[in-house]
Amino acid sequence: MIVYHGSYTKIREIDLSKCEPNKDFGKGFYVTNIREQADIWAERMGRVHNCKGIVTEFVFYENAFIDGAYRVLRFNAYNDEWLDFVTLNRRKDTPIPSHNYDIVEGPVADDRISRQIDNYIEGKISREKFMTMLRREEPTHQICFCTADSLLMLEYKDKNIDISYEISEIGEPLIENLMLDNQIDDVKATDLFYNSETFTLLADESTGFYLKSWQEIYEMLREELRIEN
Repeated sequence: MIVYHGSYTKIREIDLSKCEPNKDFGKGFYVTNIREQADIWAERMGRVHNCKGIVTEFVFYENAFIDGAYRVLRFNAYNDEWLDFVTLNRRKDTPIPSHNYDIVEGPVADDRISRQIDNYIEGKISREKFMTMLRREEPTHQICFCTADSLLMLEYKDKNIDISYEISEIGEPLIENLMLDNQIDDVKATDLFYNSETFTLLADESTGFYLKSWQEIYEMLREELRIEN
C-alpha cells in the first residue's frame, strides 16, 4: 500500500522521539492512504512554518496486519471502541505510552471532531450525541506506527523497488496453491495465474498490489476464477 505523510519537510528518516504525544492513537508516526488528506495537512504545516508543505510517500507492507509479528489494532469506522481509545490517548493525564500496540489504524479525529471529543471528555455532550454527529462525517484514514519495530514495515518510496522480484515472490506460492487446490499441474496453474485479471492488477505498480501478502492476492485470484467458472 502507498501511504502519505504531510509535513513542512520531506521525511526520509523517521524519529519517533520527535513525535508528539496525546494524538488520536498515541505518540507515533502517522500516515494515511488518502492523498488529499495528506495534502491538506502538508499545507497546514507549511503555513505554520512559513514554507511550502511537502507530502512524503512511503510503502507500507500490509502483511504486518496478518503475520502475527506485530500487535495491531484496527478500527474500520467511527464507533464506541474508537471513541474510547481516542479519548484514552488524548487525555493529558494518561500515562505515556497509553497502550502497547505497534500499529493502529482507523479514522481521524479532525479539528471539529477533536473539539467535540474535548466536550465529551469534559461532560458537555453525551456519548450518544457525539456518535450521532460522527455518522455524518466523510471517510478519513490514518495509520500510526507506535514502535521502532513497526517502522520496519514502512519504507521511503523513493527507494528503488524491484516490482518484478516482488511479483515473483508472490507468484510462487500462488501457483503452488493453485496446483493443490485444483489438482492441476504446474503448467496449467502458471497459465491460469499469468492470464488472470489478478495478475494484471498485480503487475500494475500504481495499484500497490505487489505490496500485499500472497494470501490476500490468492483470495482475489480464487474469487476471480470462481466467477469465471
